[in-house]
Amino acid sequence: MLPLAPQVQSPHSSDSPGVAPNRRRGRAAASNVSGRFEKFQRVDLDDGWGALDDLPPFRTEIVHEKPRTLITRNESPDISFDRSINPYRGCEHGCVYCFARPTHAYLGLSPGLDFESRLFVKDGAAEALRRELASPGYQPKVLAIGTNTDPYQPIEREHRVMRGILEVLAETSHPVAIVTKSALVLRDLDLIGPMAEKGLIKVALSITTLDRGLARTMEPRATTPQRRLEAIEKLSQAGVPTAVMVAPVVPGVTDHEIETILTRAFAAGAREAGYILLRLPLETQDLFANWLLEHFPDKYRKVLSLLRSSREGKLYDSAWGRRMTGTGPYAWMIGRRFELASERIGFGKARLRLSTDLFTPPEGGERQLSLF
Repeated sequence: MLPLAPQVQSPHSSDSPGVAPNRRRGRAAASNVSGRFEKFQRVDLDDGWGALDDLPPFRTEIVHEKPRTLITRNESPDISFDRSINPYRGCEHGCVYCFARPTHAYLGLSPGLDFESRLFVKDGAAEALRRELASPGYQPKVLAIGTNTDPYQPIEREHRVMRGILEVLAETSHPVAIVTKSALVLRDLDLIGPMAEKGLIKVALSITTLDRGLARTMEPRATTPQRRLEAIEKLSQAGVPTAVMVAPVVPGVTDHEIETILTRAFAAGAREAGYILLRLPLETQDLFANWLLEHFPDKYRKVLSLLRSSREGKLYDSAWGRRMTGTGPYAWMIGRRFELASERIGFGKARLRLSTDLFTPPEGGERQLSLF
C-alpha cells in the first residue's frame, strides 16, 4: 500500500493539502507550501464555505529589481566555470525537478508554484554587466548563463534581459556558454553567429525526454523536445558549436531514453554531450515526490528507491564530486551507458575552449592609463 505522503527528509511536512488542479493548470508543482525560512506554513484549506472555489488560478506575476552587480562567482570544484549570470529569478518553464526551486525561499516565497509564477526581472542588467566588465583589473573568463534559471524562458520575449546581456558580451568579445531548454535562443542568432565565428560562444540545449506528453507534465512551459532538436540543428547549421545536456536523468522515468536522445541530438548537429543525475535539494524532494504520486503512482517506490541507492540512502547528497552523478551500482551504470553511447555515436571527449584573448573592455569604463 502506498504511503499517503512522500517519506522524504524535509524541514516541512509534505502532507499539507495541494492546490486544486484547476488553479494550477499548466504548472508542474502541485503545492505552494511556504519556504523553509518562514515561521508559519501557508496552505489551502476547505472550510466548508466554498472559499477555495473563489480562489483565482496562478498567473505569472512580474517583480522588477535593479541589480548592483550581475556576475555571480563560485569556487565549486566539480563544475567547469567560476562565474555565471542569471537574468531572472524564478523560472516560468516550471520544471518540477528544478534544483533552483529552493532559492525562492530566500525571497520569502514558495519553491512550489511561486517559483514558476512569481518571477523577478533584473532591469538594467546590461548596464550592470557593462560596469563590471569595465572595472580595472577585470580578467575575462567564460561566463555561464542558464545554469540556475533559464535565460530564454517565456518572459524573455517581452523583457529581453538576455538579449541586452548578449549585446554587451558581443560588443566586448567576451566568451559565454549558454544552457537553455528554449528555441527562443534562435532569435539571437544575429549576435550568436558572429560570436561563434570568433570562438566566443557555444550553446547547449537541455533535453530530459523526447516524450512530448511526459515533457508537458514535467516541464510544462518549456519548448517541446522536437523544437529543441530543431534549435540544435539550426544553431549548428549557422556554425554555432552546440551541445546536448541529457539532464536530468530521472531514474525509472527517463533513463531508458539516454541513447535515443544522444542519437537524435548528434544527428541534429550537437558535438558535445553531458548528463546530470536527478538532483533534489531541500524542498524539491517533496515537490518531485508529490508529482510522482500524481502522475506515476505505480513508479513512486521504484524511482525513490533508485535515487536513494545512488545517494547513499538519501534522496540527495550535496557533496562535491557526487552531486551531479551519484554513487553506487545504479549511478555507475548510468555513467557507463552515457559514456559508451557517446563514444559509439561520435561525440568527442574534448571540450571546445572559448577564446578570452579578444576581450575589449567597454568604452567609457575606468581604465588605468599606461605609464609609458
